[in-house]
Amino acid sequence: MNSNASATPPRPRASQPDVRTRLLNGAIDVVRRQGFAATSISALCDAAGVSKGAFFHHFASKEALAEAAAAHWAETTSAMFRAASYHQPDDPADRVLAYIAFRREILRGPVADVTCFAGTMVQEAYGTDAIRDACRAAILGHAETLEADIDAALAAAGRPFGITAQSLARHTQAVLQGAFILAKADGDTGVAAESVDHLGRYVAFLFNKAWSTEDGTA
Repeated sequence: MNSNASATPPRPRASQPDVRTRLLNGAIDVVRRQGFAATSISALCDAAGVSKGAFFHHFASKEALAEAAAAHWAETTSAMFRAASYHQPDDPADRVLAYIAFRREILRGPVADVTCFAGTMVQEAYGTDAIRDACRAAILGHAETLEADIDAALAAAGRPFGITAQSLARHTQAVLQGAFILAKADGDTGVAAESVDHLGRYVAFLFNKAWSTEDGTA
């Protein structure tokens, strides 16, 4: 008889991300901190805790990893935004304003931890078609998720100035990406929050609403 038959079975180990996922996550972390051009393959391997052999088993080049990381960024952030509370209000204008307030709220912490990976990378690598296209899909794909609520809110407000849902959705991302650049230049996210407040006031004006945030900013 096996003397271990009645023993409590060992707990399974918590699953670890596979090597490819570790490289994708590592690329996001490193590029957000120091930019794409300044990031070497060695730094990417160090961040992921893998060898160069493992790197080249999964990716032919740094650019190939960057393209895949942009798609990974879009996938992971999309899950976060789908679960966010800004979808809860019944009124579409309130949902749009809640989205902007949510983007302001998550501007907390070190600049590298709150800015956009796709926006950071496309500023440097837009001349590389595959990277540019992957970043475009991430940024404008996210903008598209706002269009239905914006369109309904514009309709309720009488479609002021002939604004389209697509153009306003993209404008929100232009402000956010610009706010990230200001935060990097200033070394602080406060200047980014100010820009998001201006966006909130503008959108509130369009929808005949009031703009306010949890800290009382209006």
